[in-house]
Amino acid sequence: MKRIMLVVAYDGTNYHGWQLQPNAVTIEGVLNQALQQLTGETIQVTGASRTDAGVHALGNVAVFDTESKIPAEKFSYALNQRLPEDVVIQKSFAVRPDFHPRHCDCQKTYEYTILNRTFPLPEYRNTAHFYYGALDLDAMQKAAQAFQGEHDFAGFCSAGAQVKTTVRRIDRLEIIREPDDRIRIMVQGNGFLYNMVRIIAGTLLEVGKGVILPECMAGIIASGDRGQAGPTAPARGLKLIGIEYLEEQPEAGR
Repeated sequence: MKRIMLVVAYDGTNYHGWQLQPNAVTIEGVLNQALQQLTGETIQVTGASRTDAGVHALGNVAVFDTESKIPAEKFSYALNQRLPEDVVIQKSFAVRPDFHPRHCDCQKTYEYTILNRTFPLPEYRNTAHFYYGALDLDAMQKAAQAFQGEHDFAGFCSAGAQVKTTVRRIDRLEIIREPDDRIRIMVQGNGFLYNMVRIIAGTLLEVGKGVILPECMAGIIASGDRGQAGPTAPARGLKLIGIEYLEEQPEAGR
């Protein structure tokens, strides 16, 4: 028996999120099905980040156990022949048998994209949140500074999250306006609560609109009150860029 890691990219538009659900098409479900077709085994992948319906990824991570003789690095090629075109394995390799993608120290990077112009562009209809009004980027960047560091982000978590603690660390939060009218909110940290990045994006949008003052952001975070933060931004603008494992080197043989 060996354990294989997959680095998975997907367009989440047509999926009910990552996690397996009855009577719904999910990323986890199509991966399990493709693996079973390939190996003849009943396989259940374990994902690092359970993204919501409509959320995209460039580098989510999953592991699975198999007795197949297929070389670890060849699983990516074989699976891509069996997966739908909106789910593509970027890399596959063997990891230690005890490696778990959610139980190791890691750094996750997310990007939230806002298309800020007079009219929407069809190209971004599934990958960006469209907002036509003026946004104060300087105010948004000033407010973003309050999020960096370790805080209790209870006010930036949707109801229903089952976590031991709501304390998380954000190492980087940058807001960049691109020449094509996209505003990219880049967030990097050691982990995120349920809908945390989308709530951060929705709150920064309120700052950009002038509804929330940037100097109030530290107090909103400290309050732990979900009602003081902004709305949850739509799922289609969110993308998991990648996951970097810090203290652990998961690849087998290293």
